[in-house]
Amino acid sequence: MRESKITNQELMAAFDLLAWAGKMTDDKRHEVLLVGDVFGLEPLADEITYMLAADGSTVPTVLGPFWRANAPIRNMGDSIVFGIESGDHTYMHGHILDAQTGDPIENAELDIWETAPNGMYEQQDPDQVDMNLRGRFRTTEDGSYNLYCLRPTTYAIPQDGPAGRLLQLLDRHPMRPAHIHCIVTAAGYKRLTTELFDRRDKHVHDDAVFAVKEALVVDFIPKEGDLKAQFDLEYTFRLARQA
Repeated sequence: MRESKITNQELMAAFDLLAWAGKMTDDKRHEVLLVGDVFGLEPLADEITYMLAADGSTVPTVLGPFWRANAPIRNMGDSIVFGIESGDHTYMHGHILDAQTGDPIENAELDIWETAPNGMYEQQDPDQVDMNLRGRFRTTEDGSYNLYCLRPTTYAIPQDGPAGRLLQLLDRHPMRPAHIHCIVTAAGYKRLTTELFDRRDKHVHDDAVFAVKEALVVDFIPKEGDLKAQFDLEYTFRLARQA
């Protein structure tokens, strides 16, 4: 504060902004977290934590403000897409492995969520059914998972709260590159919170919340012979054991 010569008026304005964020935060939107993301706090903490651990696990990144607890548990091969015919339907599959040994992890849980093609999460959009584009999947004995989702869409973070206002004051754009959110958990392993980013998105190297890591940038490959999907996405998650 001394270096920046923060005045009392400026400090009170900062407190008011945090109070505004707190009032907007509920079980469907975490505005306080979004304000931190705009400043790059969570991405920096993720990076420091990952470097200190040096455990070979998949790179983490931000949770984001729109995660919801208790998404439906779905069967392998199910789709998380309901009531949406548009968009590029995608077959997503891969494995969840032990970061140290490479062994498959049975009964690991993949919690996944994303926006609709209109750039809105289901709790933002009254036209989407509850828990649309969300689901939890548990791996089989060989550590594999498979499901149907959408190729993600770029979107602007909400402009109706303090995070959006901050971006305006800083003359920064609000766009997030297309991504799929993932939380991966398993008994005896550290929780992994991460995102997978579409390499073709024009904002992939210009994210409003600084969350993109090169190891999380993926390719959506055109898929043939599957009536339910136009694209294929394969990704392996690696979890580190708890100490």
